[in-house]
Amino acid sequence: QVQLVESGGGLVQPGGSLRLSCAASGNIFSINAMGWYRQAPGKQRELVAVITTGGSRNYADSVKGRFTISRDNAKNTVYLQMNSLKPEDTAVYYCNALAVVAGTRFEYEYWGQGTQVTVSS
Repeated sequence: QVQLVESGGGLVQPGGSLRLSCAASGNIFSINAMGWYRQAPGKQRELVAVITTGGSRNYADSVKGRFTISRDNAKNTVYLQMNSLKPEDTAVYYCNALAVVAGTRFEYEYWGQGTQVTVSS
C-alpha cells in the first residue's frame, strides 16, 4: 500500500542539469531508505544513489561528484539533483523505497513507474 511517483525527467543537452523528485504515499508506517536506480536499453538496472532516514548516502562511482541525493522525511520525498549530465546518463530512472506498511512488521521494496532522462545534443 505504498505508491511512488517520479517527476522531473526530460531531454537535456550534455553538461546540463535535471532534478528528479519522487513522492511516496499510502498507508506508510516508516520508510527506511529511498533511492534511485536507472536502466538503459540493453543494460541491467543499476543503483544510482540511496539515502537512509538518518541521512547516510551512497552513490554509484559513475555519478559521484555530479549527482546529489536528498530527502525530505516529513514529505516522504526523495530528490536527485543531476549536474554535468553525459549522454551515458540516458536511461529510465526508477524511484525505490524500503518501507513498512502500517499494521505490518516487515519491510518491503517498492518501485515507481520510472521517468525518462535523455541527454543528447
